[in-house]
Amino acid sequence: MGTDITGAVGAESAGSARFPQELMYAAATQYYLEDANQADIARRLGVSRATVSRLLTEARRQGIVEIRVRRPAGLDGGRLAAEVAEAVGLRQVYLVPRAEGARLGPWLAPGVARALAAVGLLPGDVVVVSSGSTVYECAQEDLGHFPGVMVAPAVGGQEEPQPWFQTNETTRILAERLGGVPSYLYAPALPGPALFGSLQDEPSFRRINELWGRAKCALVGVGAAPLMRQVLPSFVPSDAPSLRNAVGDVCSRFYDQDGLPVSYPGSDRVVATSLADLRRIPVSVAVAVGQEKIPSIVAGARGGYFNVLVSDVPTAEGILAAVRGR
Repeated sequence: MGTDITGAVGAESAGSARFPQELMYAAATQYYLEDANQADIARRLGVSRATVSRLLTEARRQGIVEIRVRRPAGLDGGRLAAEVAEAVGLRQVYLVPRAEGARLGPWLAPGVARALAAVGLLPGDVVVVSSGSTVYECAQEDLGHFPGVMVAPAVGGQEEPQPWFQTNETTRILAERLGGVPSYLYAPALPGPALFGSLQDEPSFRRINELWGRAKCALVGVGAAPLMRQVLPSFVPSDAPSLRNAVGDVCSRFYDQDGLPVSYPGSDRVVATSLADLRRIPVSVAVAVGQEKIPSIVAGARGGYFNVLVSDVPTAEGILAAVRGR
């Protein structure tokens, strides 16, 4: 084999990238079946680590190595997803095995992609998108390609510095990833009375309202109870007594454990898709995970503010336990 290796390395360094099949097979067997690392393989075969990497790449290209990625049962629905959907009255639930770490978007994106693919989006269809860190992170992932769809923000601008509070930015990113066309909302989430009144005659604002009214799909986050959050939008008066009854929100619209709207001073001026609008949207996809989100997911589903859920298995199990009183 020594002669073959020398010849292969020489040919590879000359740019031909042709290796004997027995050499590719030896490298692939040690790497994939024996769990040897590339440094060990390089030492055993008498080649560089770079050559080992090329051997493995060429072995895959020639079909010596075939890699299969199996979709977890949770992503295909399965019994748990069906039980959650039935328990809280949802049309469909998509589950990933577990979402954890600082960024949840990459874990949840495959479920969101399947949910969007099932909508049947066509050019000219409208997708509205909420603020929130999970939705913002998912928007940066590969969620499918839907050329010509129109993407619009579901909530006005907010003063917080974090990018996930800026729904126009999430709209821009999502439209770019989907191959769609963004429309922007040039209004604060909670304008003063005078500005709110003048907005009703503003053409750009009226266009966003029209898009909300004919949206085919919504992609929204689900907020935990406002008094439990570390960060709450500054326009929400956290000291309002009524918010003690709120268990969550969708698109900055708060609701109680029965899914009934919760108002607070100024909530009649909030620039966001209304809960009634959310109920009318044919497919409203909520993306949410975490034990602290379980009450808000259950109440939001019962209120009809979304009809599709993307979550993970631990959260789904927690939802069932909460609904069944365990």
